[in-house]
Formats: sequence, structure tokens, C-alpha cells
Amino acid sequence: MNKILILFVFVFGQVVAQKDLPQDYFSNPMEIPLILSGSYGELRSNHFHSGLDIKTQQREGIPIYAPADGYVHRIKVSHYGYGKALYITHPNGYRTVYAHLKNYAGPIQDYVKNKQYAKESYTIELFPEKEVLPVKKGDLIAYSGNSGSSGGPHLHFEIRDSSSRPMNPMLFGIEIPDTKKPIINTIMAYPLSRDAQVNNSQNPVKLRLILQNDGSYKTENLQAFGSIGFGISTYDQQNGASNKNGVYEIKAVNNGEEVFKVEFKKFSFAETRYLNRFIDYGHFKTNKSKVQKLFRESNNPLSIISDGADNGILIIEEGLSYIYTIEVLDFKGNTIKVHIPISGIMSQDVIPRTDTKTDDFIFADQATAITKEKFSVYIPPNSLYENSYLDIKVNGDTLHLHKDIIPIHKNITITADASNYDPTDIDKLFIGRLNYKGEPYYNTTSRKGSKLSISTRTFGSYTLVIDLYPPTIKPINFSEGQWISKNKTLKLKIEDDLSGISSYRATINDKFILMEYNYKKDLITYYFDDEIISETENKLKVIVIDNVGNNTTFEATFFRK
Repeated sequence: MNKILILFVFVFGQVVAQKDLPQDYFSNPMEIPLILSGSYGELRSNHFHSGLDIKTQQREGIPIYAPADGYVHRIKVSHYGYGKALYITHPNGYRTVYAHLKNYAGPIQDYVKNKQYAKESYTIELFPEKEVLPVKKGDLIAYSGNSGSSGGPHLHFEIRDSSSRPMNPMLFGIEIPDTKKPIINTIMAYPLSRDAQVNNSQNPVKLRLILQNDGSYKTENLQAFGSIGFGISTYDQQNGASNKNGVYEIKAVNNGEEVFKVEFKKFSFAETRYLNRFIDYGHFKTNKSKVQKLFRESNNPLSIISDGADNGILIIEEGLSYIYTIEVLDFKGNTIKVHIPISGIMSQDVIPRTDTKTDDFIFADQATAITKEKFSVYIPPNSLYENSYLDIKVNGDTLHLHKDIIPIHKNITITADASNYDPTDIDKLFIGRLNYKGEPYYNTTSRKGSKLSISTRTFGSYTLVIDLYPPTIKPINFSEGQWISKNKTLKLKIEDDLSGISSYRATINDKFILMEYNYKKDLITYYFDDEIISETENKLKVIVIDNVGNNTTFEATFFRK
């Protein structure tokens, strides 16, 4: 009976939460079973996922249909990010977004292609007037793909409100079968105040999970004192897929009182980077596991968090006992719980907090400028979430700017003095961040005299790099003087081993041709159905420029009937 009552309360809550949202307005965007490789709100790199990633059966080219009447209000084509993306405004004020497309369809494709040729650019952003590209529910609008920063073929689908805030599409009746309970990986306990301790330690403690007969978990009995908080690493899996997706809701109750709740219904893009304050960033960078902190710290304005007693922070008093319960739910109400028994005990023999002190202490709310030999670092106020010691050292042309275990919210500036370099080489220099292999990768670098500067939101090691080598260009599906009448495309591989590709331009018989750039495969592709050429003998010219201005020109003649 109690289980029936709990289910009723959950379902009723869902109905109340959704009563003002249209449930039958938006149809499925594709005529295939909706299986997710990514859910709304799941924890990504520096952001919350803003939509549903719908599997496309490991292939591209699946038709996408308008889920409701409306008009195309925005189109963006880029090499990275969303790749080919489409934005539709609907009469009820909501907007839908489709990303990583292979192509647009019908009048939309014609419109985009004409604008690209007029601008002579593959990358483009367009804002058509309301009457230019109207769509009806069920109209073919695009084909699924793998463009941009996509890790495989899928459709990224969003529903946004009239203020362009992404909302959970499942709130609108988008049906995703899910009969699986969420999975819990890790529970962490955090001593927060200076006198706080957990299990005789002032440092974060990982708790051991013990499976119970009813499918819930219990941790070992916890001894604690002072202000403490908890964190959880958890994920969900929907039917038909093994992907580790995000959960819908996490609640925390202490002695029967709700103290914390996070619910993934809606957020704004302006707040999404606060994910780095919400998770244990240092733990993630060290252990590759995202632990969500079930307490709100300072400088965490996330709207997905509901304020509970003391922002989820527990004040553990000596001699008292507590039962802290974490409940994790997916959108379908599948639930898993963890019970944590706590005894208020203040130990006299504790492992002290492991604070590493350095010469450079940063007050988070103040601007800070630091100079170390040829490098200067400027940290604007509120770039860090809390006061921090930073370990900053210089070794020749390399700046070791702490480790990437502290999140940066706002851009900081790194400036390097390159006056010891030959003036003719200054334009070929850039500041690169070293990866885990010690290899530099390009950061957008500005130059003023012999001073080079970059903006970054990542700690780590940065070095001055000189790039004197031009890009390489290699034809893939044709060769000099070849007849290629049956080819549908021209493909060339373009690569640059150091600073990376900045731009490219191609012509046939001195006419601009549109070549799509797939940076993941280092390929540029021209499609002959653009019908730019009509001659038998054709002269192709491709110019590729890297990020410091080195350039390479490739020329070839091919024949085609």
C-alpha cells in the first residue's frame, strides 16, 4: 500500500509540474525508435547537456521532420560545436533545435547553399525573416548527421522556452522507454568547516556502499562533527542502450527534512558553466568521475537547485544521531536510495586538512596580477569560485600555471614577452597549452609588439611555440590529369601538425566552390551536384592557411564530362 501511495505522489507531482506544458504539441522529430545516447541535463565538460542525443542507428541521413508548425528563425553552419544546426520558432512561443546535421532539406538547403555561395564561406550564421522559411508539422527539414563536435552519428534535439532557455524535452511528452533504476557509483562525505571531521579526517572521504535486500544501499556508520556535506556520482540508462546518461532528480533528506534537491527541468546558458562549482572539480580531474555536491556553496547560483535547510549543509553535533538519505530518480520515476547513518562524535585524533600553501594566494573577489620572469598572469575578480593558493612557476619558455584541479569561471589572461626571439619570427609564435603528453596545442594568440597574449579558462602548463611549417594538402579520390566523370565529390586531406588549420579556400576555373571541412577526419569535400562547373577541363586551386599565417597552395587539373 505504501508503494502505491509513493507512486501516486510521484506521478501526481509530475502531472502538476507539467500541467502548463503542452503534452501533445510536439511530435517525434524522426520516424525511428527514440533511444538516447545522451539525456537532458547530464554533466558534460564545463556545461550541462541542453537536449536529448537521439541515436540514429549508427548511420547518417535519417530524415528529420518538423514536430510542429513554425518558421526557421536561425541557421548556423560551423566546423565545431553544433556543426550544421537548425532553429525553429513555434506559434506557442517554444523553439526547437536540431544539431550535428548532415544536410538541410528542400527550401532550407537551397536557402543555405545560396547564402554560402554569396558569402563565399562554408561557415555561416543566418537569421531568416519569419515569412522566408515557414514549416508545417511533419515537413521534412533536415537529415541526421555527425557534423561539428559530435562523437558519432546522432541527432541533438532541444526544446527551448521563449527566452531561449533549454528545457527537458521529456516534459513535453517526448516518450523515451525507461524501466531501469539509476546506478550509483560513489558517495563522498566532505568536512566543510575548519573544525569539521568525517571518520577521523578533515579531508573528503569516500564511503563504502552496502547493497540491501530491498535494492537500496546503506553506507558504513559514519562518525562526524561540524559542518559537513555529501556528494554523489550517479547515472541512468534508458531501455535499448548502455550509455551512461544523466539522472532527472536527486533529493537529500536529513532526519525526515528535505535539505537539498536538484532537478533537471530547465536552465539558462548563462549559468551552465557553474557546473564546475556544482561538481567536485578536483576529484573529476584526478579520478575522471563527476561527483555532484549535494550542498550549495558560495558562488553557485544554479537555478536547478532548490534551496533546503542550510543549503544542504549538515551541522553535526556531538552526541546526536542522524539518518541522511539520498534519493536518485530518473524521469520515469525509477528510484534508488542510499541511507547514511551518522553519529555525532568529535575525535581528538584526526588527519588534518591537506592544504598546500604557496607564495601566490588569490582572493576570488579581487583582481590579481602576477608576473613571473617573461610571463604575466591577470586574474579578473570572480574568475575563481573561492580563495585559492596557486602554484606558479616558470621554466624557460614554459609557464606552469598550477594544475587543472581548480575550475576557472571567467577568462584569465596570460601574456608572454618574446623579445628574445628574432623579430621576423614573432608572427610565427603562439602560446600553446601542453597536453598530458607534453605536446602543445594552439590557443588563439594576439600580438602587440613582442608581447603575446591568450585568454583561457583552464589551469595547466603553457609554452611559447614557433611554427615555421606550412599545412599539407593531399588529394584523396583523384589525381593530376585524371578523368573523374563518375565522381560525386572531390576530397582532399588537409593537415597542420602544430598551430592547426585556420582557413581554406578553393576554386575551380577561378570560380569559388563550397568545400565542407570535417576536422575530425582532416577532410575537405566538394559536391559536384552544386553544378558550379560545366567545362571538360577543370583547374582546381586550394589554398590552406594555418593559425600563424603559413600557407600552402595546391593546384591540379582534372577532366569531367
